[in-house]
Amino acid sequence: MKTLHDLGEFGLIERFARQVTSGPGVVKGIGDDTAVIDTGAAEYLLMTTDMLVEGVHFLRTMMTAQEIGRKALACSISDIAAMGGTPTWALVSLGAPSNISAKLIEGIGSGINALAGEYGVSVVGGDTVRHGKIIINVALLGTVAKEDVVFRGGARRGDVIFVTGTLGNSFHNRKHLHFIPRIREAHYAVKEARPTAMIDISDGLAGDLGHILDESGVGAVIDEAQIPLAKGASLDQALHDGEDFELLLTVPSSSADRLRRCRKFRFFEIGVITPGRDLMLRERSGKKRRVRPKGFQHF
Repeated sequence: MKTLHDLGEFGLIERFARQVTSGPGVVKGIGDDTAVIDTGAAEYLLMTTDMLVEGVHFLRTMMTAQEIGRKALACSISDIAAMGGTPTWALVSLGAPSNISAKLIEGIGSGINALAGEYGVSVVGGDTVRHGKIIINVALLGTVAKEDVVFRGGARRGDVIFVTGTLGNSFHNRKHLHFIPRIREAHYAVKEARPTAMIDISDGLAGDLGHILDESGVGAVIDEAQIPLAKGASLDQALHDGEDFELLLTVPSSSADRLRRCRKFRFFEIGVITPGRDLMLRERSGKKRRVRPKGFQHF
């Protein structure tokens, strides 16, 4: 009998997805940054959820309660950004030990509410349970114009690959707590460059670009010299660490100059979509080598 360790995180998701039957109105179910639902309105409804667990995603001894709460909501806002959307309403559920300080829990709520106010999100409900560790689950809704939604699976040969910020070393430089969900950058890119695919980088550049390549049935070449490294980060960390929460997007070559020339935001050009299915890294020497994802998995 296979265990979750045998399946791995993405194997588990794939197995679960095969059991699910999508009903009317489901434009996109399991397999993208958010689900996309057609309710008959002018805009699509976006739905996403993220769970943060003490000891896995955060340590109480290394961050404030407000930082924990901020991260819990920011992860989901980043998912909405990756679809080109706007966040709207959130449900927040909390598990915690019964002997934990009420002040700490209030601090988590304060961090959630402060970020919600910045992005126009209304927290409209949730649930609470007793648990041995702090667990925070955010279910976030959003909207996107039907002509503006961006999926992972649309990258085409010749598309140019961009990222919205520096990568790697997010734990040590604390970016995983203070990252800025790239809603504004996503809206700009959608209007100016019409991305063919987009994802937020939570599992590392190699892993998340791999998701785009798998869904799109294409390959890519990325240039070591062009990957923007965060302060103190190595190339390996940029490729595999994760929790940078920058946007990774592909745009047609005909509109790539609009991002190259952008002065309002930073878009870093890092490579190009190719035929085939492999992710290749062009080293500074000019030599190419295949890159395989090796980021964090839960099982």
